[in-house]
Amino acid sequence: MTTEKDWIKDLVIYQIYPRSFYDANGDGIGDLPGVLQKLDYLEELGINAIWFSPVYRSPNDDNGYDISGYQEIMAEFGTMEDWERLRDACKEKGIRIIMDLVVNHSSDEHPWFLASRSSRDNDKSEYYIWRDAVDGHEPNNWASAFGGSAWEYVPERDQYYFHFFSKKQPDLNWACPKLREEIHQMINWWVDKGVDGFRVDAISYLDKPQDFPDSTQPAQPDGYSFPDILAGRPGTHAYIREMNQHIYAPRNVLTVGEVSAPTVEELGNYVRTSREEFDMAIPFVPPIVEIDTWTPEKLLHDIQESYEALKEDGWWARFFSNHDKPRQVSLYGDDRAYWEVSAKFLAMFLHTLPGTPFVYQGEEIGMTNVKLPSIEDYNDLDTLNMYKQGLLAGMTPEAALARAQLISRDNARTPMQWDNSAKGGFTTGTPWLSVNPNTKEINVKAQRQDPFSIYQCYRNLIALRKKSSALARGDMAFLETGCKELIAFTRSTPGETLLMFHNFSSKEHAIPDALRKDAKKALLSSYDREGGYRGPMLRAYESVIFQM
Repeated sequence: MTTEKDWIKDLVIYQIYPRSFYDANGDGIGDLPGVLQKLDYLEELGINAIWFSPVYRSPNDDNGYDISGYQEIMAEFGTMEDWERLRDACKEKGIRIIMDLVVNHSSDEHPWFLASRSSRDNDKSEYYIWRDAVDGHEPNNWASAFGGSAWEYVPERDQYYFHFFSKKQPDLNWACPKLREEIHQMINWWVDKGVDGFRVDAISYLDKPQDFPDSTQPAQPDGYSFPDILAGRPGTHAYIREMNQHIYAPRNVLTVGEVSAPTVEELGNYVRTSREEFDMAIPFVPPIVEIDTWTPEKLLHDIQESYEALKEDGWWARFFSNHDKPRQVSLYGDDRAYWEVSAKFLAMFLHTLPGTPFVYQGEEIGMTNVKLPSIEDYNDLDTLNMYKQGLLAGMTPEAALARAQLISRDNARTPMQWDNSAKGGFTTGTPWLSVNPNTKEINVKAQRQDPFSIYQCYRNLIALRKKSSALARGDMAFLETGCKELIAFTRSTPGETLLMFHNFSSKEHAIPDALRKDAKKALLSSYDREGGYRGPMLRAYESVIFQM
């Protein structure tokens, strides 16, 4: 990241999951004209960049993350002309466009794969990863991330192809120079069309071990084991640097990698400026792992560790929500007794951290998880697999459903709640996924009219970040509070210092006198509806930002 890319530090990025954002033609599926109709809303919110989850041609086995045409628009979302109109409107409003880039795998309906599977000697034969059977079985014991074997047999070649995700998402063979050249050309084509950046999906798995040894991980209930030597291999980092050197750096393109990085050292391998790979990264943590391991103490430790590791040589993507995670107010806050105040609290915590904040559609109104009544009501492949694995492990259908509901990616994918009607104002047709019934209480229309709503809190936070050099570019210093649930820090530049207190608890906690004495003025509080900060006690889920 050179000084020419300093503009990324001023972004507030809004992620749109197009299928669930707004349906302009009444077919029950969100689309690009729908985003165009809601662009004034996003401008009013204050964001200045949009990350679009995939809008490319796809058979939708994994909701667009299985691409069959990289330079085409999915018919359900509109046309390339619709995309171009949206692009032009974004440019007029000063909103940068970030596209999802899915190049670990394609769809099995992509022309490359259709050619590759047809024989062993065609010109696309090496575009995917093919192996012979071993003793009449799959080449190894690896499991797919979505359940079952990671290998699928094709009679035409009498071979198996590798798919780390769905069997309809065959992995591309990055060891093939001709394939890499085609991918580079495709990325440049989108940059030529006016794309400002890319969020690069599942990028930690590009390089595969050529011998494909058996995994030593414990077997899943279906008998297969997740590979233990696939993420972050040296070859993967080399491929990423190649993309950066050929495309991203010379063309001043923003890059955000979705990475598997269990340690801060591995995260740094992707985002340290000196590594010349990504500008920032979104570490992927399986929802069930995050639910089982998350605590305020762990969160603080992780933030401190990554800040110290990257403050001189890197940058951070800050997020609590995206299309792969449960809703943040349901996961980290309290979506019942303290729904509004904890949603504001989480926003204030995130937007006061150093780095680029990401807002996932609906979090700005406090959208929550949903419990759909039957597994048949779920669309997400991962949810269906979790349910199946639960049954194989001996769980009752009721227990398997309860666990699947908790971690389901469909929690984040229910349609955007624009008003209090039964369909949430999302569509005039039948929505592709059920609307959360609480749209009657939680919706954009009501919150735009309420001066103390979660939506207004987001607007105030984004405006403050644009005005405050300390929030946008300032250093961070952590303060000892004597309480693991009370997090305090300062953000400062030579001309400004802000002091933040965040109570990650449903209990009251006192701000230590020694920390409070220099607080001059409370700028924002998650209790703005109740008149703001009262002190010296912080109420449940209270955040307050002071000027010093």
